[in-house]
Amino acid sequence: MIAAHVLSETSQLLGWLIYLPLVAWAIWRAPWVELCTDVRRQHLLGGTALALFVLWLVRRDFESGLSFHFVGMTAVTLLLDWPLAVLVGVVTQVGLTLLGKQDLAALGVNGLLLVAIPVFVTEFCALWVEKKQPRNLFVYIFCSGFFASALATLLCIFVGLGILLADGLFPMPPWLEDFIGYLWLVIFPEAFINGMIVTALVVFYPDWLETFNKPRYLAAPWRDDQGR
Repeated sequence: MIAAHVLSETSQLLGWLIYLPLVAWAIWRAPWVELCTDVRRQHLLGGTALALFVLWLVRRDFESGLSFHFVGMTAVTLLLDWPLAVLVGVVTQVGLTLLGKQDLAALGVNGLLLVAIPVFVTEFCALWVEKKQPRNLFVYIFCSGFFASALATLLCIFVGLGILLADGLFPMPPWLEDFIGYLWLVIFPEAFINGMIVTALVVFYPDWLETFNKPRYLAAPWRDDQGR
């Protein structure tokens, strides 16, 4: 998460101009009818929002204006599908802003980094897996869970670093050339947490995952002697 004082006014404005249409698109595409009629889905949405809010509160704030915390949006996207995942991310951001844990001016930029990029990377990976229609359960867990989370984290880091470099307001550390070595310390835990959550949901509550094709992955294996 990036504080407003290390972002230029141009970056803050562009963040809002890009993020707000994405939020409006998510509101338009959200399954409001199903959500209003399905109590289980309402509880799942509320529980996910609360869990994400608590996860984002477990953070390390630095005096330089950066904050570090796990994102968790890959698991949220696979659980709720992308429109509701975006809205849960927005609600979490608003809650952090009300608590003074996030700057309102930087909400657009942080929304792109912490919500939009992870959600749409996860959605892309999930659609790619669904297009291939694998019958192996571990393909879904690895590609949609572990790999999607790792890729989203990598993109978030590089996009955030690019914004800071372009604005020139953040004092870059002298060890920036060794930054690649620290990426694994961020990417692997994020991928592990999301992958383990997705694995647990697949095993115990596969019906909760909106992007999980239960009939294909959990169907009994077909054998030649069954047709004889």
